[in-house]
Amino acid sequence: MSPVHLGIDIHKKEQELKEIFTNCSDVTFRHVQIDGESVITMVYIDGLVNIDILNSALLKLSFEGVPEGLGDVGTSGEALMQQIVAIAETKVATSLQAVVDGVLNGNVAILILGESDALLAKLQGFDTRAIQEPNIEYSIRGPKESFTESLKTNTSFLRRKIRSSKLKLQSLTVGELTRTDVLIAYIEGIAQDSIVGEVINRLEGICTDAILDTSYIEEFIEDSPFSPFPLIQNTERPDIVAASLLEGKVAIIEDGTPSVLILPMTLWSGLQTPDDYYERYMYMSFVRLLRLFMVLLALFLPAFYVAVSTFHPQLIPANLLYSIISAREGIPFSAVGEALIMEFMFEVLREASNRLPKQIGSAVSIVGALVIGQSAVQAGIVSAPMVIIVATTGIASFTIPRYSMGFAFRLLRFPILILGSIFGLYGIVLAALVMIIHMVTLHSFGVPYLAPVSPQVFYSLKDTLIRAPRWMLRKRKPFISGRDNTRLPAGGKAGKRSDSKNDQKK
Repeated sequence: MSPVHLGIDIHKKEQELKEIFTNCSDVTFRHVQIDGESVITMVYIDGLVNIDILNSALLKLSFEGVPEGLGDVGTSGEALMQQIVAIAETKVATSLQAVVDGVLNGNVAILILGESDALLAKLQGFDTRAIQEPNIEYSIRGPKESFTESLKTNTSFLRRKIRSSKLKLQSLTVGELTRTDVLIAYIEGIAQDSIVGEVINRLEGICTDAILDTSYIEEFIEDSPFSPFPLIQNTERPDIVAASLLEGKVAIIEDGTPSVLILPMTLWSGLQTPDDYYERYMYMSFVRLLRLFMVLLALFLPAFYVAVSTFHPQLIPANLLYSIISAREGIPFSAVGEALIMEFMFEVLREASNRLPKQIGSAVSIVGALVIGQSAVQAGIVSAPMVIIVATTGIASFTIPRYSMGFAFRLLRFPILILGSIFGLYGIVLAALVMIIHMVTLHSFGVPYLAPVSPQVFYSLKDTLIRAPRWMLRKRKPFISGRDNTRLPAGGKAGKRSDSKNDQKK
């Protein structure tokens, strides 16, 4: 729609809006009469506006009327904004397109008799979900709040945690039809200007009709869309977003979704949990190493079992080998066939439990794991060792904290299994090399995916495989943070924070 300027004829403006909103039964045209004459027309979408506040404003207007001297202060819209509308946020719309956009965004458009401009009063009042505990990213000790679908609520979470004017929230609109409000959050000085600029450029470059979730945005702006590894982190926890911003990362918050994007992302940040920083460092360093071992187990265990039992039986102790052979006696499938059947069934059960309601989903998981697994062994379809291997693999995969990261390892398990069944241990080594080479080539908004391990940044290793005491984590990660990369002052745990520039010189 071309930016047609509004005329002074209120009836003509109303007619034009009615033509635009033809067959839109939820768009309401409400007239206000003063001294028997219709002087104001309000246009809004029923369900997006707080009717109680609107009615109180109308009631006040009906009793007090339009004050004299209208038009003496700037434009008539500005005069109305100062004298009539006792509402927190109002702005002047000078074109028909601006009025239409304002109405679609939940504002009340106020057309005034004899005035060329219109007012847009922000009276959004649709129902929102209450704040709940995170469903996916559970923390034992940390905060129990999660983002909601309300953009204001989500930004208030960040403002409460980071009470600094350096926290910037830049607004964009994405999607030609959905006109979705998107905020880019970062801390000035801590985030790299180049990363912030790149995020804005990529968001402005999105050309699509609809953005309904941050996952839409993720696919448009990620660096390597054909890689199985996630290059943008998503979270529903405000504390994770606040901590990421303090590290120099950038967050993308979208209106209407509780999932917030964080970038850039590395492999190691995808394997960390909030509890890593809420519990004592010694415990969590041990848990991090344990988690890394579980990741390797989830990725290679089925392939290792198939490769060793098929090509390298000499690596298995004799007693264990006899047990495996006796258990597999009478099984009609090869070891890799067994593994593929069990992995396939496990993925089916996991997907079914995700799609079903919680009460039924847990029952399906128990029935599938116990009844079907036990029945398959008794029927001689699969062997008991393979059930143990697949169950161990499944449990190990549940220790991967990020859902999207877990997807990547679940997907890669199948080609590694096939290579192990064809080439034995050589196939597994080949698959590992290809995977490492692929990860080395990945970048997330200019940051290497394996940093600080490759390229190696020695200082940042303190918070990668292990978690050093917080007072030893004096500097932020240099490959992510900007000018201000100092967390703590030099020289001790309890010292006062010195000027960051002088501190950097030291």
